[in-house]
Amino acid sequence: MLLCLTANHRNASFDLLEKLSIGAPSLATSLVTESDFIQGAVVLATCNRFEAYLDVDEPLTAAAALAAEQAIEVLAEASVVDVDDVRNTLTVLCGDTVAEHLFSVSSGLESVAIGEDEIAGQVRRALTTARVEHTTSSDLERLFQRASKTSRGVKTKTGLGGAGRSLVRLALDLAESRVTDWAGTTVLLVGTGRYARASLAALRDRGVTNVRVYSPSGRAANFAASHQLQAVAKAELVEAIAASDVIVTCSTAPTVVLTAEQLNAAADIEGAVERRLVIDLGLPRNVDPAVSTVSGTELLDLETVSLHAPLEELNAESHARALVGEAAAEYRASRAEAEVAPAVVALRSHLFDLLDDEIARARSRGDSSDETERALRHLVGVILHTPSVRARELARTGGTETVFAAVEALFGLQASPAVAEAVVASTLPLTHRAPGA
Repeated sequence: MLLCLTANHRNASFDLLEKLSIGAPSLATSLVTESDFIQGAVVLATCNRFEAYLDVDEPLTAAAALAAEQAIEVLAEASVVDVDDVRNTLTVLCGDTVAEHLFSVSSGLESVAIGEDEIAGQVRRALTTARVEHTTSSDLERLFQRASKTSRGVKTKTGLGGAGRSLVRLALDLAESRVTDWAGTTVLLVGTGRYARASLAALRDRGVTNVRVYSPSGRAANFAASHQLQAVAKAELVEAIAASDVIVTCSTAPTVVLTAEQLNAAADIEGAVERRLVIDLGLPRNVDPAVSTVSGTELLDLETVSLHAPLEELNAESHARALVGEAAAEYRASRAEAEVAPAVVALRSHLFDLLDDEIARARSRGDSSDETERALRHLVGVILHTPSVRARELARTGGTETVFAAVEALFGLQASPAVAEAVVASTLPLTHRAPGA
């Protein structure tokens, strides 16, 4: 059974999301190694959501509830958050709703900026991380691979992907009223990762040419060289702040990078910019909230951005949600087909075993030929075709139990559900299978 524990900008404060993101890196491994029920985990932590996708090895509701509670306790401990706060904030999804939720998330339909570009890549990277840490499972592999396929379909078939919207661009849209001339604006970019590249591209689209970059981890020089920017050393940071009209922070540093003390020190430098806009896109936050108390400084953080998110383009979103719904329905149907695989495999094995026995007897009497054997095997395959197709059709319409009952009643065969997992797992690329699969 699949579970999803989700907290996002709609049901959680950014302070709590920030704390959950701190505990995210070690969570998947802890869940898989410490839980009695969880055999796979993929954690997705972004600037406006935290989600843990779990594969529970028991189909019973009671087991799912225990797995969810174990996950909540592990997450609370890793994030140093009261367990009741985590429990009261997280929404727990299970079964078929998990797929539709992830497909919607990966397509950008649950983001602050509807249709944002970054989320699809973040979903893919979450799965890659789980593979590296050996916490994924066959079911989670199929779920996330289908999510990526769905997001690509939504992007190409609807208008959501055409505008290239993102949280970065939404933040800069909100900054328009504070910036009179982007071309004449001096910008300090803090961070050198994927979000920094997206931020730089968005700034240049608005005509910004004067950008310097600072990295808390010391990567500024390489980033600056590859993007034709000026790097800022740690000893030069306060002076760079003083000269900047806009500061955009998007670092993955676990602690704040900009403090009120640094801003005050910058303000005391002769010739310092009198009014400054700080845009904090980091999670955990890169900027001390006290920065907003510094004279002449305005702070635009993720929480403020989310409150001013514009209404989505209704037609494009409606089409996208329809595509997500179709993809989720097809995913459910394919899983239902997998559930009847044991019955189909048992029936095929039964008939071909009978055929092999008859061929062996014919050979012992000298009555068999290669041509006859090929014809008989082809005949059995033709006979099996219709019941195999019918079994999949029944599964798609909720008739899984009917298929098992028919195979047992007509042939006396009792199939094992474990066969289904083996059959479906064998279709995955070897590099994408869970350990031991």
